[in-house]
Amino acid sequence: MKKLIVLLIAITTTFASFAQTNKSKMPKAETILHAKYSCSMHPEVVSNKPGKCSKCGMDLTKVKTYSCPMHPGIKSATKGKCPECGMDLIEVKTKSKAKKS
Repeated sequence: MKKLIVLLIAITTTFASFAQTNKSKMPKAETILHAKYSCSMHPEVVSNKPGKCSKCGMDLTKVKTYSCPMHPGIKSATKGKCPECGMDLIEVKTKSKAKKS
């Protein structure tokens, strides 16, 4: 009986140790997004830097992106609720690309 209990404890600790090491190997979500700019009249015109719309000449405006804090893969162009957990989507901070001289 003692051998059976020791064997069960050994198996349980082995599975627990493997479960702990596998969690650290999970891929991390991308946290830095580069800013996108779009024309308010022609949303299909998108650029990685500020400028003028090629169709109408209006200034391109920064596009806001919203994401769920619990599910970073959920992204939206408008505020709202996460379809998986119902939390409010928050604005994702974007990084502007610096101009090289």
